[in-house]
Amino acid sequence: MKRKNHVLVIGGGAAGMTAAISARRLGAAVTILEKNPRVGKKILATGNGRCNFTNINTGVEHYNGSNPKFVHSALASFSAEDTIRFFEKLGIQHKVEDGGKVFPMSDQASSVLDVLLYELNSLGVDIVCDACVKDITGEKGSFAVKLENGKVYRGDRVIIAAGGKAMPSSGSDGSGFELAKKLGHAIVPVFPALVQLMLEGPFFKAVSGVKFVGTAGIVHNNKLAAMDRGDILFANYGVSGPPILQISRKAGELLNEGEEVFLKITVLDTFTADELKLLIKKRFRNGSRKPADFAMVGLINKRLIPVVLKEAGVNDLKRPAASLSDGELERIARVLTDWRFRIRGTKGWQSAQVTAGGVSTDEIDPGTMESRLVKGIYFAGEIMDIDGQCGGFNLQWAWSSGFVAGQSAAIL
Repeated sequence: MKRKNHVLVIGGGAAGMTAAISARRLGAAVTILEKNPRVGKKILATGNGRCNFTNINTGVEHYNGSNPKFVHSALASFSAEDTIRFFEKLGIQHKVEDGGKVFPMSDQASSVLDVLLYELNSLGVDIVCDACVKDITGEKGSFAVKLENGKVYRGDRVIIAAGGKAMPSSGSDGSGFELAKKLGHAIVPVFPALVQLMLEGPFFKAVSGVKFVGTAGIVHNNKLAAMDRGDILFANYGVSGPPILQISRKAGELLNEGEEVFLKITVLDTFTADELKLLIKKRFRNGSRKPADFAMVGLINKRLIPVVLKEAGVNDLKRPAASLSDGELERIARVLTDWRFRIRGTKGWQSAQVTAGGVSTDEIDPGTMESRLVKGIYFAGEIMDIDGQCGGFNLQWAWSSGFVAGQSAAIL
């Protein structure tokens, strides 16, 4: 009787579980080695606990890395449509929301984890938890994976799906990068992405919790490097909200290079600076007896008014509106259309949704996810130098790369 190919999967997250299912369906014996007490912990936190598990608009343009085109082959092999079909067969009824985001009809991330676990168990995949991998030795057809407790697992192929460093509460600690390094792989410098930004300024406690629809941009050397629009939320450390997360990668990248980076916020982005200037002039001249701060009521959030006026150089908030000069009104309009903040950092790994950087994709075959340096070693998911935008793209990368790695590793 022909011997079964034995595949060891390091990491029981989205990519690791998909890789295990993919390999087992092709007849390989599969063992998942997961460092946490349970698999799939990070899945439970995705999409605010609802699990935005893919996006119908998935394409190369939604990915970042030294070579974003690397994703093309895996996305073609296991597309967003394939993902929806895969989960439907497992029992997940889906629904599509704004921006093409796909969620389970149940609105529960636990549903996604439950059906994956059921499939793993049905297929007979061996799941070993509390298994912290320390070392990988050997060659194709004969690998030894050593745990911290001294136990050794042997297999023909090894898939490293150990994740990155984002959200350490889920068990992500970057240990996979060390394993890859020991195997000779280069690591593109890692930094937090899809993360809130910490800004310089004395007034953030006063405006913490203020939310508005506006535009945010990353400014470097006085040029706009990234921009997005949506709900922006001030916090006591700086700023958050979907557009901030979306543009945070560019900020992180530049900060990582030691560059000075600024955030430009447009609070009222439906007006040009000139249009807003005329509107403000009209409000202040028509309500000439009102105090300056009251002349702004109804235009912007009340809690922003004193901060905006002071930023524009109007320190006496109770001055009659009529007494403000054209120059002062111009400065108010400028603050509301081009408010600049120096970015002092990101909220770090504990708040980041994904890792930017990782194992260099130059050293991985995009069609199989196999290492070009050590045959029989494969990579899947966040460990690689690929990260997606907000909206289900990172989970799609986990499913796609996991599926391809599992399928490739299963073939003797």
